[in-house]
Amino acid sequence: MSSRIVSLIPSGTEMVCALGCRAQLVGRSHECDFPSDINQLPVCTQATVNSEESSQAIHAQVSKRLQTAISMYEVLVDQMQNLRPDIIVTQTQCEVCAVSAIEVQRALHDLVGSSPTLISLGAQDLSGVWDDLTRVADGLGQQAAGQAFLKQAHQRMDDIADHSQQHLTPPTVACIEWMEPLMAAGNWVPELVHLTGGFSIFGQRGKHAPWITWEALAASDPDFLVLMPCGFSMARIQEEMPVMTSHPFWPKLRAVKNQKVYLTDGNQFFNRPGPRLVESLEILAEIFHPTHFQFGHEGQGWRQWVPKER
Repeated sequence: MSSRIVSLIPSGTEMVCALGCRAQLVGRSHECDFPSDINQLPVCTQATVNSEESSQAIHAQVSKRLQTAISMYEVLVDQMQNLRPDIIVTQTQCEVCAVSAIEVQRALHDLVGSSPTLISLGAQDLSGVWDDLTRVADGLGQQAAGQAFLKQAHQRMDDIADHSQQHLTPPTVACIEWMEPLMAAGNWVPELVHLTGGFSIFGQRGKHAPWITWEALAASDPDFLVLMPCGFSMARIQEEMPVMTSHPFWPKLRAVKNQKVYLTDGNQFFNRPGPRLVESLEILAEIFHPTHFQFGHEGQGWRQWVPKER
């Protein structure tokens, strides 16, 4: 009999599906939305902050919540009880990104007559993401599918890297993970930038996203500015752009002057440590090397920011 799987993190859900186990998923988190057909599955979590507010307001909510709680999300215990999962996929990577493993363990104490296996993802860099996928594959008994996926993923990424190392002086890149206050992308994003021939001026491989100042951004004056706020679609970034464009330093930035500012769907790609980091790499390759790479992500995964005419 096949296992009943509940995934409480979008990247975990994508891993389960990439490994050919979509049919075994019986529940998801409120943020799991890919592949699109999983939207019909029961939701097993809820947020404790209002994600419809401004970047600054969301930051204030998160800061306040983390002073008194370990997670920004709650597990719906009654729903989990009804679903009776054999396997639960969760995470330890970030208490702001999804339900934490500790929160899940607390919820498991309330489940009567159930002792599901907990697979906890905790990637901090690119190799960690692939280790997590292997862990999920092992837990689902899909080792061969996991090896096949990784072989194809590494080949696609190696091909991009081989054709991207063409600059004697790599272009400098600032990847922005939050807009107010400013936060630069860390963890696996600096690696993705490096693989596409760029140099990430903020953030370090395997380290959480650092807060930065406008003074530091202006002083570094990057060649490219790539916006990928956590949880934001491109439409949502566009709504928040006045936060960036109204700052006195904005028009002075090299990237702004040279029209090298790009909006990306950070929610679907860069912020999810799962299978679609391969597509995230392709997006950066299209941005940095438009004459060499056309994977078809423009308009869907990224677009160039164009200032409104006065």
